[in-house]
Amino acid sequence: MDIKKVVIIGSGTMGSGIAAQVANAGVSVTLLDLPSKEGSRNQITDNAIERILKSRPPLLVEKNKINLINPGNIEDNFDELKNADWIVEAVVERIDIKHNIYSKIQAIRKSESIISSNTSTIPLKILSENMSDDMKKNFCITHFFNPVRYMALLEIVTEPINDIEKINSLKAFCDEQLGKGVIICNDTPGFIGNRIGVYAMQVAMTEAFKMKISIEEADAIFGRPMGIPKTGIFGLYDLIGIDLMADVLKSFIKELPETDPFHEVAQEVPLVKKLIDTGYTGRKGKGGFYRMNKVDGKKILEAINLETGEYHKSKKINLGLGDKIDIKKLIEKDDIYGKYAKAILTKVIRYAAFLIPDVSSRYIDIDDALRLGFNWTVGPFEMLSTIDANKFVKENSDINFFKNLNNNFTFKKRPGYLDPTIDNLRSLNLEKIFSNPSANLKNLKSYQIVEFTTKANALDTDSMLVLKEAAQNNKSTIVINEAMQFSAGVNLNYVMDFAKNNEWSKIEKFITDFQQTCKIIKYAEKPFVAAPSGLAIGGGFEVVLHCDYSVSHTNVVLGLVESLVGLIPAGGGCKEMLWRWLQTPEGRKSSEFASMKVFDLIGYAITSSSPNEAKPNQFFLNKDKVVINRDRQLRTAMNLINNIENSYTKPPQPTFRLGGSVVKDKMFEKLEKLYNEKKIMDHGLEVGKEIAFVLSGGDTNINSDLSEDDLYNLELEAFMRLIQMPKTQERIKYTLETGKPLVN
Repeated sequence: MDIKKVVIIGSGTMGSGIAAQVANAGVSVTLLDLPSKEGSRNQITDNAIERILKSRPPLLVEKNKINLINPGNIEDNFDELKNADWIVEAVVERIDIKHNIYSKIQAIRKSESIISSNTSTIPLKILSENMSDDMKKNFCITHFFNPVRYMALLEIVTEPINDIEKINSLKAFCDEQLGKGVIICNDTPGFIGNRIGVYAMQVAMTEAFKMKISIEEADAIFGRPMGIPKTGIFGLYDLIGIDLMADVLKSFIKELPETDPFHEVAQEVPLVKKLIDTGYTGRKGKGGFYRMNKVDGKKILEAINLETGEYHKSKKINLGLGDKIDIKKLIEKDDIYGKYAKAILTKVIRYAAFLIPDVSSRYIDIDDALRLGFNWTVGPFEMLSTIDANKFVKENSDINFFKNLNNNFTFKKRPGYLDPTIDNLRSLNLEKIFSNPSANLKNLKSYQIVEFTTKANALDTDSMLVLKEAAQNNKSTIVINEAMQFSAGVNLNYVMDFAKNNEWSKIEKFITDFQQTCKIIKYAEKPFVAAPSGLAIGGGFEVVLHCDYSVSHTNVVLGLVESLVGLIPAGGGCKEMLWRWLQTPEGRKSSEFASMKVFDLIGYAITSSSPNEAKPNQFFLNKDKVVINRDRQLRTAMNLINNIENSYTKPPQPTFRLGGSVVKDKMFEKLEKLYNEKKIMDHGLEVGKEIAFVLSGGDTNINSDLSEDDLYNLELEAFMRLIQMPKTQERIKYTLETGKPLVN
């Protein structure tokens, strides 16, 4: 069945988030809650819609999607359910309230409608116990993860009585239109993601206490080296809320049988109780395992000592493993770090295997739940595949799942959503054509894939080398990454290493190489398609700009942010944005308009948090494609190439006519005004002048033609002047240390 109208009951965090994502899909949704006792009867849902509109990060891909969300209340507008194809209950976790709502839904719903609850704690069999068989057939749990727009996992919990066609219709809608990675779960406590994710967190915590290692060490180990987000375990506790995690644990203790290994790691920890009792509940409280403290007027990150409960200045931990995920190397370390990692890994894999087939009969569902719901790069069974898997299976044959494998474990990834032969990049074991520490070039049928592999996929000389190699192969190329970020830009550590030694010629060589690489991919014989997701900013966005097309994920962040670190885009970013704006109706009439527009976009480091938001900035063009489900990016890029490949021609080389001193003076006037109003400081003024120098065409005038190479040279000149300024280096150093911009 087609889902064209959705009604959501409950306008809290989850109900509002689901409503926003349905609106993002272009589907009409009615949001209901209790009638307000004061003011408008729909005041509660009106307020919820206002929160959606103002949310940061934004829940909507573009603001006008808000018009698809209709406010109402359960007394005046309950008739809306008569025509709903999907009814979502997202009210408070009280079974009496839910049962009351279900009885009302049962009396009014159309027979073919699907009904679901967004509960995360109450079993499906209890939710449905008073329903008619007809309603039970169409009732399930849809457990979204928060924030709904950004968390990919959706667990659909079913019972044998369910109408499988209805469930598959709902799954297809949530996959194709809401962009979710959908996993069908059995009706068990915590389902899959939370059950194993919370268990892993508890194991990491209890082992840290047991082995007497610091929270910084624990987070360094149970973090990037194991493919876990950089928060690690204790940072994640603070992010979620220590008090909330305590409530989650109580729920699991209550629901799980005494034989479940979860009980071994779910005991109350005195230090945790003390933190909660004193208001140290994490980031939302006075602090948690970490806290920010002011010392001599400066903010300092402090970490708690697990033995004494006292805070100290947080220390950076270097495990000596680099940025690559190498679980085997980590657990083989002959020190406390290796022992800690091995202990966690062993227990988490054992527990995941213990739950098969209880939570799901497919171990790939467990891996995907952790990957999609907790942002793990690899799930427990993929971790197992990277070590001596068969030895592990043999040593842990007391677990039925392992016992039935006969000492032979072969890891298989999830089959494709659209095409069993082509899924996302992750599911493909592709032949490497060319590879180095920063990027891979792989074969995929008649296409080739470029994949960046550094931390945050920052770009360096090796990245450029792989892109150039791809351009020379006379094959259509897709630039795509399975990592969290497409690319956070040029590797600033790489640049600063040269700057510290005054090796300016090496920086100039690097930037020139970057420019030439961008030019090579722009004029390659076969098309280049960028498929960005996550961050595609700075130099990463410059790569996107030089590709023929982009196939962007809905949640991509695009923009040229170099001014925040005291630099300008120098990989052709200024040039390409100028050209894009010169092609607009306003730009065709006035090059000054185009220059001033790009001056603002680059100067203010404007970013867009979706392709829809990016269009007005010319970051995203009408020819480009957008996908809401990240797993569909690769297939969409391939289809795009198939459609254009036979008729593809290289783009013509542009010629620029820019305003020179006339437009430069106007930019300087704007900068002086901002400076006098103290909206920018001394170095902000200098950076702005260099941006103006490039975007006005340097010493040109409106009657002179500038080539693409002329613009590249202007970018290089400005970049080299700025990188040699101490205040630019201060900005870069501060950003590398804190992740935040410095205003100087």
